[in-house]
Amino acid sequence: MLKYVLPLLVCVTCAAQSSKPGLTAAPQVENQKLTASLEAAHDRTPDDAMERLRQQQVANVVQERHTELQSDTEKLVTLTAELKQHVDKAGINILSMDVIKKAQEIQKLAKSVQDKMKNAY
Repeated sequence: MLKYVLPLLVCVTCAAQSSKPGLTAAPQVENQKLTASLEAAHDRTPDDAMERLRQQQVANVVQERHTELQSDTEKLVTLTAELKQHVDKAGINILSMDVIKKAQEIQKLAKSVQDKMKNAY
């Protein structure tokens, strides 16, 4: 926004000075050069800062996704171990609701991990 306001202020200042009698064109040229150099410096700084901010945000998102994937896979390992214990305890002809619920929970979590990995990039 400053890059739009700054030239406007300079133009208004130049117009006000040009309406005053006795002023030469040299100060106006100096003002224009100063404004141009300020705009050039201002244009580089926000772009660089925005790029660094964007890179930092991307790095934070990648780190957060990696952390979520680690915790989800640890949860998957725990759930599968629990499912194995429940299946080992159950008899040949007995199917417990806990086993079914555990299997569904594992399926949902595995699908979630798969989607996160597919949408990684």
